[in-house]
Amino acid sequence: MEKKRVVVTGMGVISPVGTGLDKFWESLINGKSGIDEITRFDTRDMPTRIAGEVRDFNPEDYIDKKELKRLDRFAQFAISASKMAIEDADLDLDKVDRTRIGVILGSGIGGSETWEEQHNVLLDKGPKRVSPFFIPMMIVNMASGQVSMTFGLKGPNFTVVTACASGTNAIGEAFRTLQRGEADIIISGGTEAPITELSLAGFSSMKALSTRNDEPSRASRPFDRERDGFVMGEGAGILVMETLDSALKRKARIYGEVIGYGTTSDAYHLTQPAPEGEGASRAMQAAISDAGILPKDVDYINAHGTSTPLNDKFETIAIKNTFGEHAYELAVSSTKSMTGHLLGAAGAVEIVATLLSVYSDEIPPTINYENPDPECDLNYVPNKALKRTVNVALSNSMGFGGHNACIIVKKFK
Repeated sequence: MEKKRVVVTGMGVISPVGTGLDKFWESLINGKSGIDEITRFDTRDMPTRIAGEVRDFNPEDYIDKKELKRLDRFAQFAISASKMAIEDADLDLDKVDRTRIGVILGSGIGGSETWEEQHNVLLDKGPKRVSPFFIPMMIVNMASGQVSMTFGLKGPNFTVVTACASGTNAIGEAFRTLQRGEADIIISGGTEAPITELSLAGFSSMKALSTRNDEPSRASRPFDRERDGFVMGEGAGILVMETLDSALKRKARIYGEVIGYGTTSDAYHLTQPAPEGEGASRAMQAAISDAGILPKDVDYINAHGTSTPLNDKFETIAIKNTFGEHAYELAVSSTKSMTGHLLGAAGAVEIVATLLSVYSDEIPPTINYENPDPECDLNYVPNKALKRTVNVALSNSMGFGGHNACIIVKKFK
């Protein structure tokens, strides 16, 4: 059976650098950081007191006030960004077959805020006071479940959980589902709301987070020699993906075409990437092969680029091992330098940025790149956006547990 072509016709984003596509993209191109001191709880006893909070999001703009009480923040993000994406795609749901529209989302943690709140209720007030909505608010699959119920979408529906690769894996699985003709349109992406006391304490105990508390906007510095850990962020990135036939039939604007997907496992360590980025390299190679292109055809890589010592070193090696000499001609940047690390939503928000690069021929920078690291010696688009023709772009994600995922998109012609 011939594989169907898959395109992206709408996008919605909620991020630390802005809610909505225009604000998000303007911030990235201008190198604006969304990292600041945490305001949502007291961090005085925490080693890390900074994060990428979403500060310009009012859920009541998108969701009925009564419903909000039954939705964890991660589900609020998912529904709201999906609404943005559907509107951006100019998709009239009353004129399409909703049984042919699916929802495939990713989230690494799910309703952590609800979990913590209800655990406190259990300790303070006893088991009878725990909310009956606790479980349906907390479970990770409610990201896609709530979106499907909100918009009446009855096609394939599931949530992918692969830690920080979740959003990218979700988009990859949506791509495959559309290629096989099992749906005409899929709402896909990732959502995460992990900025809670317990999450911050847990990541801090692992020594995974930056402790550059006195300079929040300069804390996330991927590929810089002085990097000291990632900065947690929150938000959602949602795509309206559809078969080319469906998009042409409704005369939709097309941001780009999804052409390749690769996913692998390190089978190595709970939290550390495999030496030399071996698993990440295989994921990139698999995506390139799936796309039917050559390594030299790739113009831009939106890197996983977490600002941790090991990831940035090994991802650089993986890019070199995958692309050879062409690695030095590529533009490679990490938008996490501005947004922080959105965990399960990171890959989805970064694919939004990657598609906007393909659509506009402009590449966002890696900000805070001040001290070159001899082990990270590629063109990381330091500190200033780059105007360059981007015909083909690749986005990388890697997650705890050894998950690697890679998506390739290209200009639609």
